[in-house]
Amino acid sequence: MAIDFSLTPELEAIRARVRTFVNDVIRPGGEIIDGNGDNEALTGEDRLKALIGMRKQARAEGLWLPHMPEEWGGMGLGHVELAMVQAEAARSYYGPWVLNCQAPDEGNMHTLLHWATDAQKEKYLRPLCEGTTWSCFAMTEPEVAGSDPTLIQTSAYPDGDEWVINGHKWFISNAHRAKFAILICRTEENPEIPQAANTAFLVDIPSDGWIEVRQIETMHGSTGHSEILIEDLRLHDDQMLGGRGQGHLLGQYRLGPARLAHCMRWIAQAETALDMMVERSLNRFSHGSLLAEKQGIQWMIADSTMELYQSKLMVLHAAYKIDNGDDFKSEVSMAKHFVANSLNRIIDRAIQV
Repeated sequence: MAIDFSLTPELEAIRARVRTFVNDVIRPGGEIIDGNGDNEALTGEDRLKALIGMRKQARAEGLWLPHMPEEWGGMGLGHVELAMVQAEAARSYYGPWVLNCQAPDEGNMHTLLHWATDAQKEKYLRPLCEGTTWSCFAMTEPEVAGSDPTLIQTSAYPDGDEWVINGHKWFISNAHRAKFAILICRTEENPEIPQAANTAFLVDIPSDGWIEVRQIETMHGSTGHSEILIEDLRLHDDQMLGGRGQGHLLGQYRLGPARLAHCMRWIAQAETALDMMVERSLNRFSHGSLLAEKQGIQWMIADSTMELYQSKLMVLHAAYKIDNGDDFKSEVSMAKHFVANSLNRIIDRAIQV
């Protein structure tokens, strides 16, 4: 039986619409925001107005919330379709944000849609879908080595109809401006299995006991990855997201598709870098010939093209498994590792060229 790799006419049309919108609206808008030529970069209210203006255009074009169902104002796309959209949108730094499918909000929307109560959806999910608020996902901790969430030390204990939470989180993206957090903490001391120890809560920000210590400096500067100290934070029972002891399950439900969405955006960045590499090689004349005519440069372009091709196939296969309801953990994990490293290598080669 043959495998059909062709895209439906509907999906081809969606991809073309996103590509056109990115090229005609988002990229020119991004150049104005960042500053080009003699124009200074926009800041403060002017920057926000420009971004909101592009969001309004995206919504008017029907390119809003590609990952959410139509009843929530979205495009109702599956993960395979979303891969095509993200791979076009992320060719601009601002693309995912303009379409309202940026991390970490995208993953949080997906989680709230399937885990939140009706009241929680109206309070937290609705504003995210409207693009009027921000959120964060607080799981990573400095005291815990590795990425095993069963080792989380942030603890919550019941006190009447409230929970008292203490702990320490860091590298919490978007926490500096988020209006709420999905917080993962330990509520069960001796569960039957380690994966039943954690529970998820919704935290309004600001709240007494939720303390932003700092924004962590990275190679990209201080860009919104916060260290959070939690001291005697009190939450009501109705702020629990999902059931008690289901925090691990909820976290994996959220992080699997979200990891793949990162891969989709990385593919766009890698493709942009490869395009720049090819353009440079065809226009730069050095030591008697174009760079494109030099075998060493051709190797770089060939290796990058092959890695990009592999990355696309891995992401599409993992997306297919998610859409099909199959177990996707291994495929998503392999894709995240491979695509992240491929992006690093492709950008490194592009810089050299």
